[in-house]
Amino acid sequence: MSDLPIACTLSAHELACGAAELLPGLAAVADAVRPRADGVRLKFAGETGLVTRLAAVIERERQCCQFLRFQLEVTPGLGPVTLDVDGPPGTGAFLAGLHPSFAAPVA
Repeated sequence: MSDLPIACTLSAHELACGAAELLPGLAAVADAVRPRADGVRLKFAGETGLVTRLAAVIERERQCCQFLRFQLEVTPGLGPVTLDVDGPPGTGAFLAGLHPSFAAPVA
């Protein structure tokens, strides 16, 4: 994974036009967004159709940002769902550039 460049293959226009179907779009529907050193954790209420939407975003992101790693935790029933997105050093800064909620607060 460390051999992959920390870069998105989408143009700025493609990213802006498709943001709702990528990680920035998930920030808008997440119950909580927690920046981490080399990534971000998003928490969602467990509603019907959520896992399908998350899987579609992961599939899209895997095409344009191949350095990202995704870990999805789905609790029993319709409980909360957590998506961790991270990668090699520098990933946190990259994600912070995609959406303000992905940036760690300044101390």
